[in-house]
Amino acid sequence: MKKTFIAAGVASLLSTSAMAETIGVSMALFDDNFLTVLRNGIQEQADAMDGVEVQIEDAQNDVARQLDQINNFVASGVDAIIVNPVDTSATEAMTAAAEAAGVPLVYVNRQPINVDTLPDNQAFVASNEEESGTLETIEICDILAEQGTDPAKIYVMMGELSNQAAVQRTQDIDDVIAAGNCKVEIQEIDRQTANWSRDQAQNLMTNWLSSGEEFHAVIANNDEMAIGAIQAMKAAGISMDDVVVGGIDATQDALAAMAAGDLDVTVFQNAAGQGGGALDAALKLSKGEDVDQKVYIPFELVTPDNMADYTSKN
Repeated sequence: MKKTFIAAGVASLLSTSAMAETIGVSMALFDDNFLTVLRNGIQEQADAMDGVEVQIEDAQNDVARQLDQINNFVASGVDAIIVNPVDTSATEAMTAAAEAAGVPLVYVNRQPINVDTLPDNQAFVASNEEESGTLETIEICDILAEQGTDPAKIYVMMGELSNQAAVQRTQDIDDVIAAGNCKVEIQEIDRQTANWSRDQAQNLMTNWLSSGEEFHAVIANNDEMAIGAIQAMKAAGISMDDVVVGGIDATQDALAAMAAGDLDVTVFQNAAGQGGGALDAALKLSKGEDVDQKVYIPFELVTPDNMADYTSKN
């Protein structure tokens, strides 16, 4: 299977000449900071093109609703479909529905379970999740080593367990430690899911704090959970100078937390670039053009030293 790496700034600038093209877009959830930037990236690129219309719908984190949206797009005669899956293990039915109708389909951001068996007129545009948790974990290990914290006790906050990104980002943590790429000994106290949610993460962190267990770092699968953990710790009177906290996505809220000295590490995932890349792939497939079935836009490590470079990106 081919893999194409596109510089983050390039994907959103790709243009496709298209006349009267209609693209149906099903987003897993509108009420999510990162996915909002991705959705806006699709809309803004379409607005900048002649003859391209996008119909964007909210699946509201409901697999059945999302499949209905795909079937409705097919029935309405769209030229191609873009899907940000609610459940990455439920994508085979979506692929089958689009394939049966001969409508090109592009998955964006969340890797479908059938990514290695997609038909020729389907593709996947995202960032390689093997990079995300790896960059985050190694940087946290380096900070702990610089502080002389060895061994280091950590908590791990996971995203939705039905989501490939959550599974892979958590696996990245284990792989970094197993490969000996952490400069300190890591002792994991607990790992639980907070479903990408700031509120759930705040509640989870509050529960962990009630145990009175000493800890040195929190590694979260995304920024929203990292921020929720920070809010719980600050509410409990814990100085953020005493805890290393990492997330992924480099959202604006995360960068504000980093500027305040609360968040130590995040990883930039180019939401607008993924959205623009997905639209470009969908338009090309709709015209019968060849598209690499895996298009990866690189992750980038963000720390207090370079965060100013990312303040206007996500």
